[in-house]
Amino acid sequence: MLTTHQVQWLFLGLVAVLVLSRLFGAGARLLRQPAVVGEILAGILIGPSLFGGALADFLFPPDTRPLLAAFANVGLALFMFVIGYELPFDELRGKARVAVRISLWSVAVPFVLGALLALYLVRDHHVHSQSGFVLFLGAAMSVTAFPVLARILTDRGLDRTRLGGIALAGAGIGDVLAWLLLGLVVTVNGGTGQARLLLVPLGLIAMLTLVRPLLRRVFTAAEESGGTTGPLVAVLTGLMLSCWAAEWVGIHFIFGAFLFGTVVPRTQRTDVKSELTGYIESIGSVLLLPVYFVLSGVRVDLSGIGFAGLGELALILLVALVGKLLGAFVGARLSGIPRLQSTALAALMNTRGLTEIVMLTAGLELAVIDASFYSLMILMALVTTAMTGPMLRFLERRAGGNGRQLGEFEYERQGFGFSRRK
Repeated sequence: MLTTHQVQWLFLGLVAVLVLSRLFGAGARLLRQPAVVGEILAGILIGPSLFGGALADFLFPPDTRPLLAAFANVGLALFMFVIGYELPFDELRGKARVAVRISLWSVAVPFVLGALLALYLVRDHHVHSQSGFVLFLGAAMSVTAFPVLARILTDRGLDRTRLGGIALAGAGIGDVLAWLLLGLVVTVNGGTGQARLLLVPLGLIAMLTLVRPLLRRVFTAAEESGGTTGPLVAVLTGLMLSCWAAEWVGIHFIFGAFLFGTVVPRTQRTDVKSELTGYIESIGSVLLLPVYFVLSGVRVDLSGIGFAGLGELALILLVALVGKLLGAFVGARLSGIPRLQSTALAALMNTRGLTEIVMLTAGLELAVIDASFYSLMILMALVTTAMTGPMLRFLERRAGGNGRQLGEFEYERQGFGFSRRK
């Protein structure tokens, strides 16, 4: 049972998160950056990096942090569901071959470079499994933050362009590949019961053959009756059960939330779809998810980074930038996309943001990486995400001054020497 002290500081902690996330999120948006950059920075600034943890301990006392973490995990589950639900399957129509090629290159190149870097760095970090660390760093270098990318495209006026559609489709495929790689990391790291893992394929089959048809019936009934509450209750119930099942078989609950989002049927009724995504996102993004990101920032400790840490950070940034930018650029050029738009795609696929931080926090909780490496990777995620806006503004000026001119293009007949049809 919670004590009066815990209840009081739980609510005060939530107030602190709301104030910090709004202030620093607004500051980030003034600098044309995603709000998550400000939320993470808020956590870093009140954490051990500057004040030795005293301010964080005052705002979030140790005995209330598990309660805040529980709120954060619910917000994370809602967030991962929305990512799965909003994967741009429609964007693949007519773009599948190009999107797959770009996503494969933008995952393969950073994965290989990240794995090679891990082989060099592993001796300097306390990790549970060396092979798990190598695979994890490869996967972490490969990820693209689909929700942040979608917001950037909308803000820049690229969301309804050919370039925007390809970027969304490529990022969606790349995120699926990255989460599959993380699932492999969890297995290799030995954090699961091997026997229960055999039930995962059965669970996927059940989702497709039982859960999806049942939800479709609920949606059809709602469409006929004009109600919207039924689908929301059904989806939230299924989401929580999917998260429970994922934890029960021994994998992280984020996989259950993500997979459930991908199998939920899409509805043509805008009010039902709006309630599903609107209500869930408002609950998660306004209160619960900022708790997750502020607490993630509090875990970052840069006070003892030293010259060796700065050297590691430089290597991590170099590999992250070269891997993503080169991989996506080569994939785009092989698809016959002009050089300027290929560079823009590379900049977009380099956005890591939310998804990277979720992956890094999962890696820390599973002991795949240690606290010092987590801190360095968080900095990498912030830097690479912050770079996207300035890079796009520069490319827009090269294209004529706005996102629409950058986003519309004709395929070149020669993409790195390969014939292309217009």
